[in-house]
Amino acid sequence: MDNTLFKPGALGDIEISNRIVMAPMTRSRAGPGDVPLPLHAEYYSQRASAGLVITEGTQPSPNGKGYARTPGIHSDDQVEGWSAVVDAVRARGGSMVLQLMHCGRVASRYNKDDDAETVAPSAIRASGKMYTDAKGMVDFDVPRALASGEIADVIEEFRHATANAYRAGFAGVELHGTSGYLPAQFLSTGTNKRSDRYGGSVKNRIRFVIEALEAMGSVRGMSRVGLRICPGNPFNDLSDDDPAETFGTLLDAVNTLGIAYLHVIRLPDGPVDNLALATKHFDGPLIVNDSYDFVEASQVVATGTAAAVSFARHYIGNPDLVERFAAGAELSGFDRKTLYTPGAAGYVDYPRMAQNDA
Repeated sequence: MDNTLFKPGALGDIEISNRIVMAPMTRSRAGPGDVPLPLHAEYYSQRASAGLVITEGTQPSPNGKGYARTPGIHSDDQVEGWSAVVDAVRARGGSMVLQLMHCGRVASRYNKDDDAETVAPSAIRASGKMYTDAKGMVDFDVPRALASGEIADVIEEFRHATANAYRAGFAGVELHGTSGYLPAQFLSTGTNKRSDRYGGSVKNRIRFVIEALEAMGSVRGMSRVGLRICPGNPFNDLSDDDPAETFGTLLDAVNTLGIAYLHVIRLPDGPVDNLALATKHFDGPLIVNDSYDFVEASQVVATGTAAAVSFARHYIGNPDLVERFAAGAELSGFDRKTLYTPGAAGYVDYPRMAQNDA
């Protein structure tokens, strides 16, 4: 098939077998110690025909955990668990990138280890609630504001997590820079009220993200590091006075680093045209995301606007999404009730398309 969507390519030094990417999705199936299970290996390997598989958001440290049953990459057991997942995907011809997700203030102590803290740029509680296995729905924690001298330690957590990701066999790493999590909290005026070199001016507010990317790139090169953004995204009580200025300034700085790719979520009703902003300020490969169908995805790649398109919801109920797209087959839906529940149901039990549908 001559559709560009099915052709191989590269994102920096990360080779991709086609332009259909499995987007990161929290699924809350980690085992004790936040260790990936054999269930994860089955889930991800079922979807290994994606040109690139990006993992669910993964904690770089105990303090970075927000949600129940999310995996980490900061212990030896976690590295071993992820290594089995990478091996299973590779055995089916796939390639994986690990997404690092530090939730910052979007957290509850009931989801964390006893000695872990909830930290953020400023001591401002996010409005809203979070699910915990122990207490059900609870208010977000009031975070402790990081001291100036502690920020280097958090940056080091991202570097160490990156090193662990490569130990596990991942082809690259992605920094989760949206959805109200720690990097976005540093970027945004509503969550960053600091008066030191990490707060105030837009130049200061982008510093944490740039330093985190540089730390991640110090392990095996910037050409294996990606960044995911969604300017103007209000999720998890995030607000910024001028997201176009904030992210324009951020991307001008990121553009000089030589990262593997920029993963951009469009926001149709948002204050910024995210795709236009990205193409204006970033010259490298783009992965675009959010509600693309096969036709639109084919067009955005064929025109060269994006190097690849990532799919989230479609990948829940369609482990063979690439094959379904190639065959023009109907896509399956998914059960929302089992998105975040433990166990195999709604996770690894979605069938591949019948042979006669191909």
